[in-house]
Amino acid sequence: MKETTAAILTIGDELLIGQVIDTNSAWIAQELNKSGIWVARRTAVGDVWDEIWQALDETLTHADIVLITGGLGPTADDITKPLLAKYFGGTMITDEKALANVNNIFKNILKRPMLEANLKQAEVPDTCTVIQNANGTAPGMWFEKEGKVVVSMPGVPYEMQGMMTNYVLPKLKEHFTLQHIAHRTSLVAGIGESFLAERIKNFENNLPAHVRLAYLPHYGLVRLRLTAKGEDATAIEKQLDNLQAQLKPLIQDVLVAAQDVSMETVLGTLLNDQKKTVATAESCTGGYISHLLTANPNSSSFFTGSVVCYDKKVKETVLKVDKQVLEEKGTVCKEVAEQLVKGVIELVNSDYAIAVTGLMGPDNGGEDKPVGTVWIGVGNKEKVEAQEFHFRYDRRRNIEMTAITAMNKMRLFILNNQ
Repeated sequence: MKETTAAILTIGDELLIGQVIDTNSAWIAQELNKSGIWVARRTAVGDVWDEIWQALDETLTHADIVLITGGLGPTADDITKPLLAKYFGGTMITDEKALANVNNIFKNILKRPMLEANLKQAEVPDTCTVIQNANGTAPGMWFEKEGKVVVSMPGVPYEMQGMMTNYVLPKLKEHFTLQHIAHRTSLVAGIGESFLAERIKNFENNLPAHVRLAYLPHYGLVRLRLTAKGEDATAIEKQLDNLQAQLKPLIQDVLVAAQDVSMETVLGTLLNDQKKTVATAESCTGGYISHLLTANPNSSSFFTGSVVCYDKKVKETVLKVDKQVLEEKGTVCKEVAEQLVKGVIELVNSDYAIAVTGLMGPDNGGEDKPVGTVWIGVGNKEKVEAQEFHFRYDRRRNIEMTAITAMNKMRLFILNNQ
């Protein structure tokens, strides 16, 4: 069976200058992958006619499907529709269903008069199949040429996602005979990528030719992703299950989860399963650990609260850190981390607590406390542990590394003190 490939083409100057982050490509790629369509390339271009045309030419030589987002708005810089009309040899016409949708949105939802530019959003090339937009005014367009498919959709994420889910993905599955693509991901922590690769090199060298192993490092974590493609879905799934089972004993001591989840999800699930709660006392991370934990939709069942004790006075007056310790040893030390754990547990009556205090940069505390020096404390009402870490990055990455490391240390504390 021939592999079906896709290219994603995003349009807009705002993407090239970093004013808008391209989340559309990531979402589309994930959904295509689930459907058995391999993404061969991703391209971003500005609002320039010749560049869009050239990018479309190039992507069609590498892929069976090209999915385009952006450039469908009512302003002069939105040139995708007229370009596609010319590219596919069509002329612009008004689609009556799209026009009715635009009229309904302005009359009954927005309750304001339309401009001529708004009416023109109902115009489409007569060479396309129109994809109605249930979440906005700009319709999508489906083109076919020499066995290949080009789909143009709005750049607004929820409008694009609605079209993909309700129309594009189902139609692509009807149009193409697709392979089965499957993944197995293992999340590990506490080991560098190179050391991990050395540990499992024999496993990797003996993988079947159609199975790939990818290393995806991110802030103290590494995701090991096994990927396989083939015609027999049942056989592919079974094979990946067996391979992940073979991999597990090689990484058992550093394995966080045998699935593609975040550290905050792992910790939240563990706390929920044990019906326990956690709190945080955050100095150098400024509440970032709390932010990650409360991103879990069920966080109210395991997260009790946080104190952002950035200033020394807050450590002393709110969380009862010993004033003499603060004066003699400073805020970045083992004793402060331990006392922050005890203080926040007492304050909010949680089962567990995480505490962090450190230097994120760019200023440092001298030779004995350079930028990236962090003390992380975790514990419960009976026991507290604290450990010093030395991160070597910029301020943002040091905060990220501290948060992930602290949550993993809390996870290990819970598992070792049940």
